[in-house]
Amino acid sequence: MKNTSMEKSYPSSIILAAKLIVLCLTIVLAYTLRSVLVPLMFAVVISIMLYPVCHWLERMKLPRAAASIISVILATLILSGLLYFIVHQVIVIGRDGQDIADNFGKIYDSIQQFIARRFGVEPGTITSQIREQAHQSLSGMGKYLTSAFSSAGGTLASGVLVPIYTFFFLYYRDFFKDFLIQAMRGAGATKVLETINRIYNVIQSYLLGLVTVMGIVAVLNTAGLMVLGIEYAWFFGTLAAILILLPYIGVAVGSIVPALFALATMDSYWYALGVIGWFQVVQFLEGNFITPNIVGGKVSLNPLIAIISLLLGGMLFGLGGLILAIPMVAVMKIIFDMTDSTRPFSFLIGEPDKEHLKKDSYDHLIDKHDVQKNEGLPLD
Repeated sequence: MKNTSMEKSYPSSIILAAKLIVLCLTIVLAYTLRSVLVPLMFAVVISIMLYPVCHWLERMKLPRAAASIISVILATLILSGLLYFIVHQVIVIGRDGQDIADNFGKIYDSIQQFIARRFGVEPGTITSQIREQAHQSLSGMGKYLTSAFSSAGGTLASGVLVPIYTFFFLYYRDFFKDFLIQAMRGAGATKVLETINRIYNVIQSYLLGLVTVMGIVAVLNTAGLMVLGIEYAWFFGTLAAILILLPYIGVAVGSIVPALFALATMDSYWYALGVIGWFQVVQFLEGNFITPNIVGGKVSLNPLIAIISLLLGGMLFGLGGLILAIPMVAVMKIIFDMTDSTRPFSFLIGEPDKEHLKKDSYDHLIDKHDVQKNEGLPLD
C-alpha cells in the first residue's frame, strides 16, 4: 500500500521515466557482469531441473550434501556423454575429409563450367572474384580468432563453475528461499513461496518438454536421413535436434550441414534437396504439432516478446543468452505477476487472449475497461 500511495504522489511521466532508467541501468549492469551472470543463470536452470532427483535421493535417507553431489555428477555424466558423442562423430567424419574436399572440388568445377556456358563468364574470372572475397573475409578472421581464444579460458572456467554453482543452489535452496522471503516482506511469505513453486514448475515442465521434443525430432531426422542413405544419420539427426535450443537459427543450421555433406558424398544433388525438404517437413511437424502438444502453454509468451528476448539475449550474453532467453523471460513473467505495479508487464509478456484477436476486439476492450464511446476515442 505504501508503494501505491507513493506512486500516486508523483506524475505518471516521472514514474515511467524512473522505471525506464532502472531498466537501462539493469541491462548495462547485466552486460558488464555477463561473464559471471551466464554461468549463474545456467546453474539456476540446471539446479531447478535436478531438484526432483535431489529430492528423491533425500527421501531415500541420503544427506542433502550427498544427494546434491550425486545429482550434479549424474547431470555432468549425461552432458559429457552427449558432448563425447558429438566430438567423436566429428573426428570420424573428419577422417574422410580429403574425399569430401575432392568431391567439393568436382562440384565447384561443374558449377564453373555451367556458369561459363550459360552466362559466358570465364572460369578464371569467377575464381579470382571468389579469392578476392575470401581474402577480404579472412583478413578480419584474425580478430575473431583472437577473441575466441581469449575467451576460451573464460569458457573453460564457466564449465567448471557451473557444476559448483549448481551444487550450492541445491544444497542451500531453503536458505535462498528464506532470503527471498525476508527480502520481499511486503509480498508475504506465502506469496513468495507460491511464486518460487510456479517458477520451478514452469522451468521443469518447459525443459522436460523440450528434451522430449528434441528426442522425437532426432528420431524423425535420423529416419529421413537413413531412408535417403546418408552416412552418419544418427549424428546429423541428433545434432539438428540439439540445435532446437537455438530458436529460428538452429533449424536452418541443422538442415544445411547434412545437406552439404550429402552434396559432397552422394552422386546427385537431389539427395541434398531431399535432406532440406525432409528437415522442413520435420520443422513443420515440430512447430505445429509436436511442440504445441508436448510443451503446450507451459511457457505462454508473446511471440513478439520471444523474438525480442532472443535478440537481446544474443546481444548481451552471446550463445548462452540465446539458450537462456525463453526460460528467463518466462521467470520474469511470473515475478512481474507478483505485484499490482508490475502485473501489466506480465500481461505484455504473455500471449494475447482470444478476445484480443477477434473482429470485435475493440468493442470488447471498451466494455472490459468500462469506457464510454465518444468521438474523442481512437478508432478501431
